[in-house]
Amino acid sequence: METALHAVLGAAEQDLEDAVDSAASPLAAAGDRWPHVSRAVLARAEQLVDGCWRRGWQPADLVRVVRRELQPAHVRLAVDLVAAQHRRQPLPGPGPRWTAQLDELEAAVGWGDDAEFLDAAGRRESTGRFGTAGCVLRVLRLLARLPAIPPVDAPAAPGPSAPASGPSAGTASGTASGGGRIPARIRALLAKAEATEYGEEAEALTAKAQELMSRYSISEALLAAGGSGPQEVPASVRIGVDAPYEAAKASLLDAVAAANRCRTVWSPEFGFSTVVGFGTDLEAVELLHTSLLLQATTAMTRAVAGRESARRGGGRARTKDYRQSFLISYAGRIRQRLSDAAGHAVRDAAAGAAGAADGMEGGGPGASLPAERLLPVLAAREEAVEDAADRMFPSTTSHSLKGRDAEGWSDGAAAADRAELRRPRRPSGPAHPRPGAPG
Repeated sequence: METALHAVLGAAEQDLEDAVDSAASPLAAAGDRWPHVSRAVLARAEQLVDGCWRRGWQPADLVRVVRRELQPAHVRLAVDLVAAQHRRQPLPGPGPRWTAQLDELEAAVGWGDDAEFLDAAGRRESTGRFGTAGCVLRVLRLLARLPAIPPVDAPAAPGPSAPASGPSAGTASGTASGGGRIPARIRALLAKAEATEYGEEAEALTAKAQELMSRYSISEALLAAGGSGPQEVPASVRIGVDAPYEAAKASLLDAVAAANRCRTVWSPEFGFSTVVGFGTDLEAVELLHTSLLLQATTAMTRAVAGRESARRGGGRARTKDYRQSFLISYAGRIRQRLSDAAGHAVRDAAAGAAGAADGMEGGGPGASLPAERLLPVLAAREEAVEDAADRMFPSTTSHSLKGRDAEGWSDGAAAADRAELRRPRRPSGPAHPRPGAPG
């Protein structure tokens, strides 16, 4: 097993196919020693997966990168290897988010003795020993070659005694929020926005949800600054950014994060963005981004259908440029709308409305500082987030996106901007710059 893996690890990319075949052949020809090969595979895989955890990776990240690089059979095998490592060497106190990732992946040991692992995988994929051995070697090569990445520090559980902790590879993030601090009314608003067929209603519901999330976050910030709430430090989570149109989706996530005083760093080679911020804000970003991505996809699908129907089955609406431009434009308008909603909440709080969110189920945390101290409190939290992000990522590059299809750009902006906010408001501050218009 070690000889085969060494040969595959040392192979150049252009020679990989031949290297895998050459290495898989003696493994498949092991005869009655095949069960020993199965045990050796799992023993080596457990070491490699443990090394991934120590280099900052988490279950969802690892499986995501296998999905991006290889085939579905390799993904299923990677999930098996994660389950095997967790069974043998569970991390001490991995936390609810790590456990949530394992649950979402359905990472469970579905074979009996380790000697039966390769046979079980072969039956599932309908492959013989040679094919199974080749699949294993490709996955192990990928795991062994993954670089170190900045470990994320998931938000501490809510409560006055929640400890503030530094970054740790043993604390996991996932697509589901772990803290559960966002009130039920906000979740209900977003659920309605996702379910409605009317664009104007979805826009109004989403804007209201953002405003309530901002007000709730402000109240928590005031409580912490006044010493009445848990003393938090910025934390971080990773959120998947999947193909296609990754750049546009990363831009949408950045728009949501900016409105909630968080910072994002996109890692396109691995298919995720790291979001840095305070606990409640991170949960708001995860919740709102998931909802908006679903709304954007639904709106784009309807726009494509409308364009194609008007053209009797043809036209640019089916092109990649159209869809990319649609999502870039959508993200730009959403950035403005969420920024406006968050700005309204800040101005209301500064005017003395920083108490419980209006009509919020169970009420939000009450303010314990005078309103005139609100802006310095928020500025200090934003500075703390920037400092934490700069420590995690001392070197970053900015991305500038431009749409290439005028119809897609126009339809994307319309989808994000159909509705005006229902309540009249004072003029907002300067909005974030929009992404570049189509050339």
